[in-house]
Order: sequence, then structure tokens, then C-alpha cells
Amino acid sequence: MQMSMPVALYRNFLGHAPDWYKKTIIAFLIVNPFLFMLNPYVAGWALVLQFIFTLAMALKCYPLQPGGLLLIEALFIGMTSPDHMLHEIQLNLEVVLLLVFMVAGIYFMKDLLMFLFTKLVIQVRNKLILSVAFIAASAFLSAFLDALTVIAVIISVGLGFYTIYHKVASGKEFQSEHDHDHTTDDTVPELGRTDLDDFRAFLRNLLMHSAVGTALGGVMTMVGEPQNLIIADKAGWDFIEFFLRMSPITIPVFIFGVLTTMLLEKVKWFSYGAQMPENVRAILVNYDKHNDETRTPRDTAKLIVQAIIGIWLIVGLALHMASVGLIGLSIIVLATSMSGVIEEHALGKAFEEALPFTSLLCVFFGIVAVIIDQGLFYPVISWALSFEGKTQLVMFYLANGFLSMVSDNVFVGSVYITEVASALKEGTITRDQFDMLAVAINTGTNLPSVATPNGQAAFLFLLTSAIAPLLRLSYGKMVYMALPYTVVLTLVGLAATYFNLLDMTAVLYEMNLIEHHTADTVSGDSSH
Repeated sequence: MQMSMPVALYRNFLGHAPDWYKKTIIAFLIVNPFLFMLNPYVAGWALVLQFIFTLAMALKCYPLQPGGLLLIEALFIGMTSPDHMLHEIQLNLEVVLLLVFMVAGIYFMKDLLMFLFTKLVIQVRNKLILSVAFIAASAFLSAFLDALTVIAVIISVGLGFYTIYHKVASGKEFQSEHDHDHTTDDTVPELGRTDLDDFRAFLRNLLMHSAVGTALGGVMTMVGEPQNLIIADKAGWDFIEFFLRMSPITIPVFIFGVLTTMLLEKVKWFSYGAQMPENVRAILVNYDKHNDETRTPRDTAKLIVQAIIGIWLIVGLALHMASVGLIGLSIIVLATSMSGVIEEHALGKAFEEALPFTSLLCVFFGIVAVIIDQGLFYPVISWALSFEGKTQLVMFYLANGFLSMVSDNVFVGSVYITEVASALKEGTITRDQFDMLAVAINTGTNLPSVATPNGQAAFLFLLTSAIAPLLRLSYGKMVYMALPYTVVLTLVGLAATYFNLLDMTAVLYEMNLIEHHTADTVSGDSSH
């Protein structure tokens, strides 16, 4: 039977996504213009929730297409303008460059990363110690590097482990050069399926611990997250002062975060506590042994060069010698030229992972432009400013936390700090009050936002990465596995804001570790 053109068009629309999903997206596209005519504010919130829906269904259909269609329509009906969207992308150009170049740079350091992490995973047989090592290493690195860079490293390592085991489980030798498709289980015999599922659970645990680690470390320093830089710039704080001012909240939160990891691994709640199957360990041990035996002087030279480049990466980022994306570009140039990767198609593979997500992030900035133009967050901001004293700090922390769960924490942080800077200029608040609120905004945007993948770019990157479907890591699964961390980090952060922040800051002033600032040291440029 001949297929009609409308049916053919419908079948092509969003490919093999489920029928109900296609119809839902079409319904959104039909409803939105009418909703916008009736009430722009409600239409704005509807668009944000629809975009979150596309993220939640990332395993059914990559969010770029449905989310992009919703945004294109929003631009056409006037929810925001292309100029404003471009402005938001320009403000976040560092994040875009970071994704394009840094993730590709990490790809060319895979040999070293696999070498180090294989040794770690093989040597440390105790899963609890291994989990604490992963969360602590992720936190430490995220304090100096960017959380996205750290999660890109962990994804690269996890994908490497998964591919090695999947290849051997499919009856092939890991040292063989012939192609292997690790995205399908058809070649894995029934006997190996249980081990494969257990190994998936094991890797899911390590990835989620690491993702939370990036939030724990990222909140501590001004280079940990993009909004930290914006807040530090507005307040005129340097690296040390930023760390000290955050410490009354970030240190207790870090301690409780690690304790939560230990508890989850012990009691095996929320899908944690999965052990690496012995068969998988045996394969990884053999893989490591085989690599050690067959390593040529050229391979060793590559590892040494990558280690030196790794030191440059950490020093360059910690001292802020250049924007993160440019340091990533330098890594691509150094790692490829010293490893003999000189063909264009060999370079292209490195960019496959990052560019779809970069496109999605640009769509996200378009949604952010809608949020600003429709004033979706302003009622919450003015409500939080109506409180006083400790209650005001707690309300700012909670308001930032709630909005960061549904929107991007970089956007929420920059909107709030701009509003608070305006309140200071108008004389509504004092400079000391501004400093306290800046701490509440920074911790509020960084800690409760682990609740959903839309809160943290690192979590969103993990959700939409190549490894998520392989490990069956869906939006719902991430929210479920992050839940104990969300509760602990939010509550400990809240308690520290209320009971600890004012007293400990007073102690820091008395010890002359930080100083009182004047109102005129606040950066006035709201479009930083």
C-alpha cells in the first residue's frame, strides 16, 4: 500500500521516537501561540516546563530537536528575540568554548586517563573506598577546574571501561583491532548479560558519585562554576576571600556529602552499593596486564607527554592564565602534535561528543532569554527581598535552590546577584548584607541544583552523553539517585546558612582573614 505524503512527513518527524511523544510535542507547538496571546507569563512558564519535559525524555529523543522546535516557535511569536538569545550566548561564550575545545582536548588525553583510572579501579577492591576516592577527587578537581571538564574526564573513563568489557563479553579480544559496536547487546551471550547489567550499575554508581563531587567542589571556589566567577566579580572578591566566605557553608556540606556516599554504599539504598562482578574485574586486570606488556617506547612517550599536558591543564586553570576554552584548545594542539594525530578525520572524532550538547546548550540560552523577557523569576526575587536578617538569607538560599532545580544555576545566580547589586546601589541593603546574600546565592544555586539534570550543566552533559543510554541512566534515574544527596546537601546548607554563616563570618573578620568592603566596590555592569 502506497504511503500518503502527510503520513510520510509524520513518520519522518522525530524519527523513531514513540508516537505519544511526537503527538505531545505537536500539541505543545499548537497550544503555545494561543497561550501567549492569552497570558505571556503563563506561556513563558509553560515553555520552561515543556523544555524540562524534553530533557526528561532524553533517552526517547535527544532534546535538541523538540527543544529547538519549541524555541524557534517562541522566537517567531515574540516570547524573546534572536538578538537577546545571541546576547545570552555571548555572555556564556566561555562555557560554549569550554565544551567545544575542552571536551575534545580530554579525548586526546584518554590514554593517560585510562592508565590512571584502570590502576585505581583494579587496586582498590573496596567499593566504599573507591566511591569516596571518586567523589573526593571530583570535588578537588572541580574546585580548580570546571565541573564540565571533570565530568568529561569521568565519562571518558567510564566509556573506556564499558567498551573493553562489552567487547570481551561479545566474544572478541580487547587487543583485536576489528570493529565492535558497544551500543547493542545482541552479541553478548545470555550468560554474560547479568555481569553486564551489574557492571552498568557499578559504573552508574561511580558516575553519580563523581557528578555530585563536582557540585561539592564547584561551590567552594570562584573558578568552580561559571556563576561563581560572576558573583566574585560583582563582589570584588579574590580566590582566597571567595573560598573563606563560602567555607562556613561549603566545609560542613562537603563533610556530610562524603558521609552520605559512605552511608549509601553501606546500606545499598537508591540503587547504590553495586559491586564490580569478578568476571569484569578479571577482564580489566588482563587488559591492564596486556597493556603493560605490550607498551612500546612510543606509547610510554605518549603517556609522559599527556601527563605533562595534564599538569599544564591544572596549573593553567587554577591560575586562570586564559579562558577555559582557550586552554582546551591549547591541549588539543599540544596533545595531537605530540601524539602524531595529524589527519582531519582523526581530529573530527574528538568533537562528536561535545557538539550536539553545545547546540543544545545554545537552545537552552534561548529559553533563558524567554525567562528574562517574560520576567518569570522576578516575583520570587522580590518576595525573597521582602524578608530580613537570617530569614532573608535562608529565603535567598531556598529561592535560588528551587529556581536552580528548574533552570540553569548560572542564569539564576547571575540574575539574583544583579538584583542584589541593584538593591545595594539604591540603598535598600548594606554592603555587609550584600556580602552575606552573595554567599547565600552562590551556595543556593550550587547545592540544591543537584536535584535535576537541568540545574547543573555537568549533570545535563552526563544525561545527554554517549554513556547515559549504555548505562541506562535516564532523567528519572538521575533524579532518583541524586535524591539522597539533594536532601542532605540542601538541608545541611540550609542549617549552615541559618546557624553558622553570620557567626563564622564575624570570626573571619576578627581574625583579619577577610575585610569589610565599601558599597562602591560592587561591580555595576549587570551584563558581565
